[in-house]
Amino acid sequence: MESFIRALIMFAYLIALYFVVFWLLVLFEKKPEQNQKPLKQFPFVTILIPAYNEEKKITSTLKSILKLDYPKNKLDFIVVNDGSTDNTLQLIKDVIHENKEFKIRLINQKNHGKGAALNKGLKEAKGEFFICLDADSYVKEDSLKKLLPYFDKKDIACVLPVMKVRSPGNFLQKMQWFEYIVNMFYKELMGRLDCIHVTPGPFSIYRTSILKKVGCFDEDHNLTEDLEIALRLQSKNYKIIQALEGEVSTISPKTIKSLYDQRNRWYKGSILNAFKYGKMMFNKKYGDFGIIQMPVIIISGVIAVIIITALFYYNIWRPFGEFIKMRYIDFDFLTLIKTFTFDFHILDLDFTSISLAIIMLIISVFIFTKSHVVLKEKVNKHGILSSVIYLLSYFVLLGIIWIGILVELMIGKKQRW
Repeated sequence: MESFIRALIMFAYLIALYFVVFWLLVLFEKKPEQNQKPLKQFPFVTILIPAYNEEKKITSTLKSILKLDYPKNKLDFIVVNDGSTDNTLQLIKDVIHENKEFKIRLINQKNHGKGAALNKGLKEAKGEFFICLDADSYVKEDSLKKLLPYFDKKDIACVLPVMKVRSPGNFLQKMQWFEYIVNMFYKELMGRLDCIHVTPGPFSIYRTSILKKVGCFDEDHNLTEDLEIALRLQSKNYKIIQALEGEVSTISPKTIKSLYDQRNRWYKGSILNAFKYGKMMFNKKYGDFGIIQMPVIIISGVIAVIIITALFYYNIWRPFGEFIKMRYIDFDFLTLIKTFTFDFHILDLDFTSISLAIIMLIISVFIFTKSHVVLKEKVNKHGILSSVIYLLSYFVLLGIIWIGILVELMIGKKQRW
């Protein structure tokens, strides 16, 4: 059993190391030049907010888009209330009534899910560009002006802003802050090779004509419609750009349960959509995206499960087994302590595993630091202790969530937006 576990650990280390080194090589390659010029003409833009039971956040979200530094006559706002059962609908009406100088259209429908809400708004969209903004997210005033210049080629289907956690309060939210910063760093690297696999809900900007051409958003109870549409755009060889300008902040889960529910949907949706577009896996026709990014969607979960399995074996299963063996001496701990001898030699250490672990830790610290530099954030913004704990233990929490997802997939448990 132990040999098998060690083999799994070695496999996980080597695969993770391979992909990390790959992206580091991309980082050290000369970055493609992007000379975005300030907008001279302002295209017409539709901004859609789908909302379902968002009474605590919808007002602030709506006010954030109304503050955008962009000509009012070039903005078209649509809010789709997807069958909310709380006070969301009334709050939307209040904002519309208080801001009559803006064109805000309200669509009220029965609950059909986020995909249907997005498509309802897209059907009514009049803008050359279509923006989705989740009802728990907030955009900076200058973001639209900074992001639109990236659409300098006709095959660019979507441009993404920098996404950060909004005002992290508790320790769990600070961990997610670090996670988002690192993810933004990786997504910028992925964008260099056309490998972006998800267009998140917070202020992703689409070229409306392309979005309609590929068939709009998936309404079939898809858990991650933003990942599905990105895979579909990639399958049609359209480009997705991750900008390092334009910023949107989003409220992250405050509790372990809400984090589990969120990641359950994200990761489970990733797996299901990866199988849906399985033809792209290891397919040279789709370039780096097919060879590198598609396998990573599945492999990241596999590595997480292996790590948690190894931790469980060495820290719970094996110690428990040793404890059970004590029955052969009637659990005579006192005698065992008296006869205990310390028999250790440095050559007994597993230098291969230790070396790999040290290498991975050094690379992780470098990426963590580099991410903050690239995103213009201070590494110690939320405390050195938080940074250390994130580096050493946050992956364990995400790994446990992957285990939960695996169990739910095995028993056929279903989940929807």
